[in-house]
Amino acid sequence: MMAGRPTAAKRQKERARQEKRLEKAQKKAQRKLDQQQTERPERSGELTVTYNEEGEPEGFNFHDF
Repeated sequence: MMAGRPTAAKRQKERARQEKRLEKAQKKAQRKLDQQQTERPERSGELTVTYNEEGEPEGFNFHDF
């Protein structure tokens, strides 16, 4: 039995697998980036005080911080 060198078909299949993995990783990274941009609107770091109908300041909820 001869020492095995991969056949051209095997090399081609492995190259296709590597390309597919790379494409999947790129798509995953793009989805993650898109999700971060849509989920987190940029905040200025300052709280905005809102007032009710009587002119009294309303309380903050935990989403404001």
